[in-house]
Amino acid sequence: METRPATTDDIDRVARCITLAFASDPVWEPALRRGDGRTDHHEPYWRLFVEDAVEQGGVSMTAGGEAVAVWIPPGGVELSAARFRSFESMIAVALDADGVTELHALFERFEASRAPLGPHYYLSLLATDPEHRGRGIGQALLAEDLGRWDVAGVPAYLESTNAANDHRYVRAGFRPIGGFETIREPTWITAMWREVGGVATV
Repeated sequence: METRPATTDDIDRVARCITLAFASDPVWEPALRRGDGRTDHHEPYWRLFVEDAVEQGGVSMTAGGEAVAVWIPPGGVELSAARFRSFESMIAVALDADGVTELHALFERFEASRAPLGPHYYLSLLATDPEHRGRGIGQALLAEDLGRWDVAGVPAYLESTNAANDHRYVRAGFRPIGGFETIREPTWITAMWREVGGVATV
């Protein structure tokens, strides 16, 4: 499987893959849901996170964009100050007042979960285009990235928003270290940590 770092030319493709992959996610579908059922705000929403991650050299992808991984390096940020302002403006238009409040509260829970941890690579998003699921390409992309972090001597962290994927992360060497509940349609998010050279388990 051919993989490569994503560049600015890939931002649209990466954002599209994430949009398709997370359209029915048990956390993000309710969090981004509009009363009128429209979903055209999803791709611009994910694009903001992709843009910042690409600038930090944190996005890897398969050659055709069938699977993508968005990493925040140690000391990095998910959204720069400028993009956070864009984020605020966008959700204010896309969501109702309750949705905006709930989304902010959800992000606070994500941030609180990471706050006590030492330096790490943060897997913000791992996505496979639904048309290419079931072939193991997302897991292969993850394994390549983790191999690089092992060489660098840096552990990794993620939050699994879909319990159906937890066992896949355990196989990659992650272990649950806690978690938290979402705001809308309460769902458990599992926080997972992987030491350098994490041993995969069944």
